[in-house]
Amino acid sequence: MRILVIEDDERLAASLTRALEADGFAVDLVPDGPNGLRRAKDGDHDVIVCDTRPPGMSGYRVCNELREAGVWTPVLMLAATHDKRREAEALHAGADDFLCQPFSYVMLLARLSALLRGPSQRRPTVLVAGDLHLDTAGRQVWRAGTAIALSPREFSLLEFLMRRLGDVVSKATILDHVWEFAFEGDANIVEVYIRQLRRKIDRPFGRRAIETIRLVGYRLDPAGG
Repeated sequence: MRILVIEDDERLAASLTRALEADGFAVDLVPDGPNGLRRAKDGDHDVIVCDTRPPGMSGYRVCNELREAGVWTPVLMLAATHDKRREAEALHAGADDFLCQPFSYVMLLARLSALLRGPSQRRPTVLVAGDLHLDTAGRQVWRAGTAIALSPREFSLLEFLMRRLGDVVSKATILDHVWEFAFEGDANIVEVYIRQLRRKIDRPFGRRAIETIRLVGYRLDPAGG
């Protein structure tokens, strides 16, 4: 899943980025409001985390302009202090949730998970492909009743494929959503993780759910192989 973080506090931004990436999210970090708004409009993000007062444009205005432009990506707004008026202002501007500092990463992750499976996104909590199941809230995967241990990046890759069940997705598209924006490493990293997934979710069960479409990309069989 790809997250846009609009935050000018360098320590908080760095901390959020490290934690989210460690959990397998792809994070785009922007330190100011105007560029954050531009990226939110142009980018393909699953959720946005926005400070209430980034430089150049308030988070309230960023959110309001997104909604006026017809962009309905879920927004979690962060505030430095608890203030009911700021929370009300954020919700009136179109934010989906509001979180005050200090907050734990566990709480932030729970709020993000709730937004990602919210009704506006029509996202099911458990994704299913045949006898393959992925619990987005519990971060668990199992096949034919057997639990499968995945790394955060493997989990994100499988979730991405399951959310596009039956569709062929290119390596570039996978990089944009599962890895960081404008990833500059070796694009073959996708092949490496595809092989790792196959070793865990397919081969032990005699399945071939993840298909390679030559010169195009990858596809997860809707029947689960």
